[in-house]
Amino acid sequence: MSVQWQRPPVIHLRVDGQSREVPLGQFDLGEHSPDHEIKRAVAQHLGIAQARLGDYVIDRHGETGNLTIRPQAVFG
Repeated sequence: MSVQWQRPPVIHLRVDGQSREVPLGQFDLGEHSPDHEIKRAVAQHLGIAQARLGDYVIDRHGETGNLTIRPQAVFG
């Protein structure tokens, strides 16, 4: 029998070319929180203006509860 340990949800951040993970529990947020609330909390955590995250995309990973905040992909 295999036992799988579920990690607490995290926010994967990709900002200014750097990646980091922050436990979602560190914020007063859940995976279903509105985008603007997530961006506000992350900007405050990083000490940057919320406007810098304006064009960023939030991907929700329902099976784990994780969130990914990243720049919008540009093709071409």
